[in-house]
Amino acid sequence: MAAKTADARLAEQWRDILAVHARTLGEIDRALHPYGLGASDFEVLDLLATAAPQDAEQCRVQNLVGRVHLSQSALSRLIARLEKDGLVERSMCLEDRRGVFVSLTGRGRELHAEVLPVQRAALARALGE
Repeated sequence: MAAKTADARLAEQWRDILAVHARTLGEIDRALHPYGLGASDFEVLDLLATAAPQDAEQCRVQNLVGRVHLSQSALSRLIARLEKDGLVERSMCLEDRRGVFVSLTGRGRELHAEVLPVQRAALARALGE
């Protein structure tokens, strides 16, 4: 009986995490919609904007995969969309031809700066701060 209770608590804790995640993504998506961005779009822009100076110029796409919680193919589609919108640019890695770098354009940096307070306010609302 105790095992079932512990198991039920664990499952409930997991569902609470999922609910917070869904509520937070929804709040961010609604706040960023007028800017033509979604939560995942902003996350990529934010990671690129806040990369360490030596990394900012040459951020490999594969390094973003684990940080934005998207599959590699979904991230590639997202980056292609951001590139089409003029927010990021991709370039090939000269040392490893399989590698692709992604960086913010001037327009991407401007949009990130404009939207950052909007995203942070949505994040604070969703997380109750």
